[in-house]
Amino acid sequence: MFSQLLIVVIGAIAISIFAERRGIQAPLLIVALGLIASYIPGLPRLELEPEVILTIVLPPLLFSAANEFSFTSFVRRLGSIVNLGVILVVVTTFAVGWIAFSVGPLLSLPAALVLGAVISPPDAVSAVAIARQLHLPGRLMTVLKGESLINDAAALTLFSLTTAAVTGAHLATDNVALFFLYRAVVGAIFGVALGALVHRIRLSVGNSSLATVLTIIVPFAAYLVAEELGASGVIAVVAAGFSLGHNAAEADYSERIQEREFWKTIDALLDAFVFAYIGLQLRFVVEDTIAAGYDFWQVFGLSFLVLLAVIAVRIVWVAISGYLSRLRDTRIRAKSPRGGPHRRLPAEPFTWKENLVVGWCGMRGVVTLAAAAGIPYVTLAGDPFPQRPVIQTVAFLVTIGTLLLQGLTLPYLIKRLDLVDPNEANETERQQALSREISRKAALEVIDSFAARQTSEEGRKIARMMMERTRLENAEAKAAEHQMRGPAMIELGQEVLMARRSALIAARDARQLDDEFLRETLEQLDLQQAVLDNWARNEAEGPI
Repeated sequence: MFSQLLIVVIGAIAISIFAERRGIQAPLLIVALGLIASYIPGLPRLELEPEVILTIVLPPLLFSAANEFSFTSFVRRLGSIVNLGVILVVVTTFAVGWIAFSVGPLLSLPAALVLGAVISPPDAVSAVAIARQLHLPGRLMTVLKGESLINDAAALTLFSLTTAAVTGAHLATDNVALFFLYRAVVGAIFGVALGALVHRIRLSVGNSSLATVLTIIVPFAAYLVAEELGASGVIAVVAAGFSLGHNAAEADYSERIQEREFWKTIDALLDAFVFAYIGLQLRFVVEDTIAAGYDFWQVFGLSFLVLLAVIAVRIVWVAISGYLSRLRDTRIRAKSPRGGPHRRLPAEPFTWKENLVVGWCGMRGVVTLAAAAGIPYVTLAGDPFPQRPVIQTVAFLVTIGTLLLQGLTLPYLIKRLDLVDPNEANETERQQALSREISRKAALEVIDSFAARQTSEEGRKIARMMMERTRLENAEAKAAEHQMRGPAMIELGQEVLMARRSALIAARDARQLDDEFLRETLEQLDLQQAVLDNWARNEAEGPI
């Protein structure tokens, strides 16, 4: 099994490199080639237990996404995110269940509802990976990322409810609303608490490698412990990611650099593997369906109808939600008096073009396949789980259908709609200007203080040079600094970086600066800090 996994990962990475160089969407190319490869004669079956996918593959992907996600942006678009990530998941489950039950004799109503829960969540990996490559406007990416972080929790909770109804298993409570609430609230509380605890520990470790190892354990611990508590492991992982990501600015710069590169590597590996795994399952799922005695073309017809239903339900729901959102926004802004007391207005609703793209970003993925594979074989009474092979086949074909149909046409749709957020460029420029101004003021204060306590001419000269560079961004002064790597220059440089970092974090905490811009600026400061530390080591060692 390990050798098969290794071959799949290597092949998927090679395809990703080829696709990136050719400007092709790597996820879709990997899926397509995986589909073709699945029919190679003698190819052994690569099948992972659903627990492996849900506990090993999914948590790091969710954690990495949440860790790099702006919590401020998440809260700003929380209404849209909950609408898509929770309410639409419930609507899709029942709509698909009713349609699958109504169109033919293949599925009973309970089994059809299980199918609805299985295919209800758009996949975190596919949606974000494809959307990121297409350079969608920032606010669309915020909603799609946010949806992908919580919809798996809603879908897996519904999956637990529907399978329990079929098998006769007993849940912690028979109250569905209370069951949802418990899983969400306890998962969120545990995730935040775990993230805060790990953050405190990593601040005291003093070793970037150990701190990174500690962070790597978090998504797995959050998921497994939360599930043991009967809470949502997905919500716990996301909450822990938000907590650690928000507090990462307080950690040592070397930890941030190391963790940033580590999670980029893990994302690339798991993304490639997930899409390859999806593609490689086709032949074996088809064979299982035929072996169970079902007519494949009848199952294929049901899959096609369910695929159309999944796409239509999302598009219609997003269109209705968008219309209601615009009505509400118009009323709120009409009631907000001009020149009156300051009142924070809700986030501007999406245009019809943006809603069309959001509606079309409904690709399913690995969570759907893991849930389908996780359907029990028998009920508590010992009877076979009804129509299990049909549910698995439909789930797989719908997943492939959404990836290829929507994924392949999404770039064309975005290009034709010419999606540009007119406010995004202005907001980016404003945030960058604010970041530069905050950094400049903090640096000038430190330089003034440094100059005041200098007794040597060299120290005062360094302070004047740094002052000139900071005020005017003087290229000559910057070049001269590199010729003066003495202790005074290193000391001043470190003080300036520390002051800038503290001022930017304070601005973020005051909600003046967004998390994403803080991370971008900190990345630059971290690299400068690494250069200064290298100078300091060279000074301490002296000439060789």
